[in-house]
Amino acid sequence: MTEKLETIGFIGIGAMGWPMARRLVEAGHVVTVCDNDASRAARFADEFDGKAARTSAEAAEGASILVTMLPNSDIVAGVLAGPEGALSTLPKGAVVVEMSSGIPSRTIEIGSHVAAAEAVMVDAPVSGGVAKAETGELSIMLGGEAAAVARVEPVLAQLGASLLRTGGLGSGHAMKALNNLVSAGGFLIGVEAMLIGRKFGLDPSVMVDVLNASTGMNNSTQKKFKQFVISRGFDSGFRLDLMVKDLSIALGLGEEGEVDTPFAALCREMWNRALASGHGPDHTAMARYSEELAGFDIA
Repeated sequence: MTEKLETIGFIGIGAMGWPMARRLVEAGHVVTVCDNDASRAARFADEFDGKAARTSAEAAEGASILVTMLPNSDIVAGVLAGPEGALSTLPKGAVVVEMSSGIPSRTIEIGSHVAAAEAVMVDAPVSGGVAKAETGELSIMLGGEAAAVARVEPVLAQLGASLLRTGGLGSGHAMKALNNLVSAGGFLIGVEAMLIGRKFGLDPSVMVDVLNASTGMNNSTQKKFKQFVISRGFDSGFRLDLMVKDLSIALGLGEEGEVDTPFAALCREMWNRALASGHGPDHTAMARYSEELAGFDIA
């Protein structure tokens, strides 16, 4: 339990937000949840003895910390602004913790609106998926003023095993997108390697074991291939469309910085083609698109 208990508004209790909000309740914080599905918020409040808000303004009222866990930056901006937006009731001096996978430049823009409301914003995107959200072992990338980051770290320690300061506001979202770019590239090349090996006659499970004992090891070889691809479950809990969104954010950063990124561009294109071809909803179903190109299944 943290030394100081907070009054927290939590907006967005989807697949990731639900277990995160639950952990904050279990840590003793007073948590008011809000979701575009009002029945889901009510169900959370009933199940965990929390509070449900009908609007984002109601969720922010009296909150010392306001957490947003939403699909994209446009939605975050929408729930904060307007007469029923969270900034209309958020107390002065509160901290907005933006935990979605946002566009860094939009995060900085939104942060200026938060500052105008006499509050402060920190971006704190996460990595680890639903499983790590359940156990409080997420990796959390923290961007923002040092004092604001330090203030929310005790609360975020209930959600993540690794709290990593990345720099100023927007840097957390930039790092999250780049992390997913590396993850997506590792997944894609690993799938293609398994297809090559399968055609040669190698057993996919044996290939994964060898990769994990060798220099080809990455997150996908360790935590995705056997669990979700070879098993044919394709149910890791992270959506393919969200992966494409994060890859587009990463490519956008490269374009803004005038960095030539041919491999990253090809990687995003491959994932986008899989999405456009109707694969998903889970991102590990990307393997099915590679299998279609190859003309046979890994398993």
